[in-house]
Amino acid sequence: MLGLIGKKIGMTQVFDPDGKVIPVTLIQVGPCRVICKRTKEVHGYEALQLGYEELAEKKVKRPDAGHFKKNQTPAYRYLREFRPAFGQVIDAYEVGSEITAGIFSPDENVSVSSTSRGHGYTGVMKRHGFAGFMQSHGVHESFRGGGSIGQCAQPSRVFKGVRMAGQHGNVKVTTRHLQVVKVDAQQNLIMVKGAVPGHRNSLITIHKEK
Repeated sequence: MLGLIGKKIGMTQVFDPDGKVIPVTLIQVGPCRVICKRTKEVHGYEALQLGYEELAEKKVKRPDAGHFKKNQTPAYRYLREFRPAFGQVIDAYEVGSEITAGIFSPDENVSVSSTSRGHGYTGVMKRHGFAGFMQSHGVHESFRGGGSIGQCAQPSRVFKGVRMAGQHGNVKVTTRHLQVVKVDAQQNLIMVKGAVPGHRNSLITIHKEK
């Protein structure tokens, strides 16, 4: 699905014509430059490689510098590929051209992908929402434990997928079917209804769903 690279600014609220509050996430998207095209004849698939956040040449590694020089484009800090969905074409985008927030329109649905906030090593109550044990009736060893995790004699092992304590967050998360509330093409800002994964200023990719 075609889309753009951007950063999460934060959350705020707007009001609809009826005066109801709409919680929105403000996202700075693009402008992104088309670095190169992937074609079926050469690469086996179709995609656009976009660059975001221009970078000084002295900060670019040699293999990356050669890639940008080959395509005659400035150097960028972040590169992502976007494959077209059914019915979408990439022929309309030329190498070196810029794509802005104008490709999105209000009331359309988008998908947002980012790395979720990391919480480190957490227990079952915070990680999975366990209720914990009662605070009375003889409970004195573990109030926030996960309880029994396996069987005694048969099959004498712990099944895969049992919810236990462990690493919480810091994984790629995609939130789908988010509604675009407002688009500011001049400043490359869009407002998306609801929350999106990631902390403030985290790198995100936003995809069109049509």
